[in-house]
Amino acid sequence: MSDITLPLQYTYIEALPEGCIEWQPDTIATPELVYLNRPLAKQLGLELESADDKTLPSLFAGNQLPGTIKPFAQAYTGHQFGHLAPMLGDGRAVVLGEWLDSDENRWDLALKGSGRTPFSRGGDGKAALGPMLREVLLSEALYHLGIATTRSLAVVATNEQVYRQQALPGAILTRVAASHIRIGTFEYFAGQNDVANLKTLADYTLNRHYPDLAQQHNPYLAMLEAVIERQAELVASWMNHGFIHGVMNTDNITLSGETIDYGPCAFMEQYKPGAVFSSIDQHSRYAYANQPKIMHWNLARFAETLLPLLDGEDEQKVEVLTETINRFPDMYRRYLLQGQRQKLGLFYSEDNNDRALTERWLDLLHQNKVDFTLAWRYLSDVLRGNTEPLLKLFDDEDGLNSWLKDWQQRLHNDQPDSAEFSPAQRAAKMNTINPFLIARNHMVEAALSAASDENDYSLFNDLLSALQQPFEENAQTRPFATPAPEEFTERYQTFCGT
Repeated sequence: MSDITLPLQYTYIEALPEGCIEWQPDTIATPELVYLNRPLAKQLGLELESADDKTLPSLFAGNQLPGTIKPFAQAYTGHQFGHLAPMLGDGRAVVLGEWLDSDENRWDLALKGSGRTPFSRGGDGKAALGPMLREVLLSEALYHLGIATTRSLAVVATNEQVYRQQALPGAILTRVAASHIRIGTFEYFAGQNDVANLKTLADYTLNRHYPDLAQQHNPYLAMLEAVIERQAELVASWMNHGFIHGVMNTDNITLSGETIDYGPCAFMEQYKPGAVFSSIDQHSRYAYANQPKIMHWNLARFAETLLPLLDGEDEQKVEVLTETINRFPDMYRRYLLQGQRQKLGLFYSEDNNDRALTERWLDLLHQNKVDFTLAWRYLSDVLRGNTEPLLKLFDDEDGLNSWLKDWQQRLHNDQPDSAEFSPAQRAAKMNTINPFLIARNHMVEAALSAASDENDYSLFNDLLSALQQPFEENAQTRPFATPAPEEFTERYQTFCGT
């Protein structure tokens, strides 16, 4: 490893040694690098070009780490499907350390699937190749849609078998995150009544993610307000792109506001508020339409952990925290409508009837079982004088035409002050907001099956390339844009991959 140096830092474990355990990844006999996100490496300033064919697989398997790297597993707890799990922690992951990019932004580099840790609770700590490649596809899809997310830097095939319902090829993913601090991290210290470490965690989180708030009169309440806003914006982004996270447990909600954990997630195709794909979500707790409500609930759990850090009597503190948390629904609806206005091509004005106009549109999509992504995209074709692509999606043409008339009247009143905004200009701008392509579930599964079962990465690479340009309709994206057959969607299930 002499030709790669990684000067990582360890501010988290230095601040909270009681919240981590130093731990070495398992040794992998024959690691094979099957994916490397070179643009991300360049963005981070990681100098990997000099590494030979053996160095990178060993590095990203955790086999031969530079001597300065001291991996650790983080402790956390969390509410899983509404029930508190007293001890979770990194059961199959280790944080390699913290990387500072050229702008002094701090990033966690972590291995996922690198073997058992003290938090494995009987699990093998391993990961299968398919779920790790899935995280690459879905995290890159969200990133290029402009949704806050952790990133995937590398995947190493271990050439070992992991055993779930059947034997599967193993893999290790390298994740990049602004941090791995979760609501569950706060719940861990709060659950032990460890106020000293809870305060240290809160101060650390403030300094890492919200440094401008650290000197406020009530910094912890200010941090809560900032976290609420980030999560409101995040969930609104999910909803406006038809993304279903699938496992919104409190240990999967980051304080940075990034999407994390891509196990049972999926994109909705037909607009269906009750859509849920996760095999473990048997009561639809985390269905598409429930995501805002669940995030509100999760944030209330976060607020509870901050109670010992606020000044005043308990009754007064509970009242202040409750009032703060209850701002989430309005904040979420504001971000949602803001995004919907842009998706409708309303860039210059607001109208009190915009929410009703949007709800009528969504009702039409639901009643007609219309593809969510294509319906929004084809609105720009209407502005160019071609209504046929949109009309083909609907059975109720009269209902659609009535709505289109009201929408176009609303557009007529939405003009900049300086000069008229032509329909073609508006259509072009809408096509930078409404994607042509999402990670279609049948294409994701086909790509993962070919890679995992046949060691054929051609479809995976082609799909990944397409997902990195979701707003472009071209020869690369067009083959992946067709919705799944309805019979596929009706029986489709996702799995957590653990």
